Amino acid sequence: MSPTDGKKRARRTPEELRSARWFGPDDLRSFGHRSRMMQMGLDPADWEGKPIIGILNTWSEFNPCHTHFRERAEHVKRGVAQAGGLGLEIPTISIDESFTKPTSMLYRNMIAMETEETIRSHPIDGVVLMGGCDKSTPGLVMGALSAGVPFIFLPAGPMLRGHHAGKVLGSGSDAWKYWDERRAGNITDAEWGGLEGGIARSYGHCMTMGTASTMTAIAEAMGLCLPGASSIPAADAGHQRMSTQVGRRIVDMVWDDLAPEEIVTEAAIRNAVTVAMAMGCSTNAVVHLLAMARRAGVELTLDHLDALGRTTPVIANVRPSGTTYLMEDFFYAGGIRGLMKQLGDKLDTSVTTCTGLTLAETLEGAEVYNDDVIRPLDNAIYQEGSLAVLRGNLCPDGAVIKPAACDPKFHQHEGPALVFDSYEEMKKAVDDENLDVTPDHVLVLRNAGPHGGPGFPEWGMLPIPKALIKKGHRDMLRMSDARMSGTSYGACILHVAPEAFIGGPLALLKTGDTIRLDLANRRLDMLVDEAELEARRAAWVQPAPRYQRGWGYMFQSHVMQANEGCDFDYLTRGHGPAAGEPAIN
Repeated sequence: MSPTDGKKRARRTPEELRSARWFGPDDLRSFGHRSRMMQMGLDPADWEGKPIIGILNTWSEFNPCHTHFRERAEHVKRGVAQAGGLGLEIPTISIDESFTKPTSMLYRNMIAMETEETIRSHPIDGVVLMGGCDKSTPGLVMGALSAGVPFIFLPAGPMLRGHHAGKVLGSGSDAWKYWDERRAGNITDAEWGGLEGGIARSYGHCMTMGTASTMTAIAEAMGLCLPGASSIPAADAGHQRMSTQVGRRIVDMVWDDLAPEEIVTEAAIRNAVTVAMAMGCSTNAVVHLLAMARRAGVELTLDHLDALGRTTPVIANVRPSGTTYLMEDFFYAGGIRGLMKQLGDKLDTSVTTCTGLTLAETLEGAEVYNDDVIRPLDNAIYQEGSLAVLRGNLCPDGAVIKPAACDPKFHQHEGPALVFDSYEEMKKAVDDENLDVTPDHVLVLRNAGPHGGPGFPEWGMLPIPKALIKKGHRDMLRMSDARMSGTSYGACILHVAPEAFIGGPLALLKTGDTIRLDLANRRLDMLVDEAELEARRAAWVQPAPRYQRGWGYMFQSHVMQANEGCDFDYLTRGHGPAAGEPAIN
């Protein structure tokens, strides 16, 4: 059975379509709706009795990951038409990692709100979500989950491998690596220019296991993509064919009334976490998984994530957790279907996917063609999952570390803190070749969380001080209430919660205080007695808010902390029911 055929279900009638409320009645309002469709050059035969599919396209000339989406939308429309529907493209906000400042994370919830309200306010029976660059996937999915109409996710796909001077380059990861060498004086201007031109050779998102590849894999593991869709390189012709198949499939999902709550269940969320851990996922997956799960009404906590991480080995040998390969190699080796097949009974394969089939049915025939890229469980890259959750007097609500991507010598570490209150202060210090710092120090950046950043920027992979770079050091323990790029690596403790800007314990830390990391016991503490901490707490002064108006003001007024997914408090299911269908007058 083709995975795009779906199972036979009780089919909706044309009168039961959501769009029929706009176009069906014989009244003045429907006259207006029909006449405006005709104003756009459409004929009643284009929409009468057919599902209307909204194609939410995050294409932008400022988003290199989505450069191909203008064309891909046409492939989707073709598939919708082939299946007897009408596809209408709707441009939505396009947030990229490269150019959006101060951080794209400031706008993830904006994507979610725009998605939800666009769907709810228009005559849309089903939705194709076109995303891939980091925040687009969780933002689109969060909004569509809240809107509740049938939807399917079309992943942008990873770009091709980078190349320069005979070396294979990985986006992000090699930028960090070679920047350290540049700072050490080991790379010429000509070599640096060659790296710039060779690291990103095609459209598509990062081809390392960064946040983009992580989140599209998570979307597929939740059952929201066609089988194998998240692994296809953006420049591969198979990506065009997949886009057309997505258009065909969403039409059948509408007729079958295959709603999101049938797909994104507690079991599907567990599958997504397991797949993420096995892939060596980005630390950003934590924040987005928590937020998406809550939109679906599933209780997911940091403790759940850590528990699954302890029992799920990293089997995708994809950088930066892996040592060698990139997403293009992962695709050739069997892709996400091969990895899920390899995970065996660690997944609940009885769950329903957007195909209408169970996960087990969609994995029939899946194979691994290179078991160095997709390892068997007994030959893992790292025996526990990609991420670990820490707690202690520095992070009572949790912090995250990626042990698979750092030297094991840092898993147990005790050293003095070197504390910075801003990124600018930190940057100036680490570029000072005379900085008084040792490899045992713990670099600390605070006031970089959801409120402090503002917006929770990717500043967590603090640069190694130049004084240590010159001596050959390339890693050290670093800690912040910020995030870091999923393409990053090293001994970085992130998402410290509560953040310093709102008075979390990190605000009380001083340079010279001893910090102890005990990864095995999941502990992170400052070795400062409680009486001293109380005195510091009494003297602490709340910084002034970052924003006085606009979106930033809304963000800081309602954003939740990292351990809660950084959604807005009033957008979670616990705040109240969705608005329901709009009045049509």
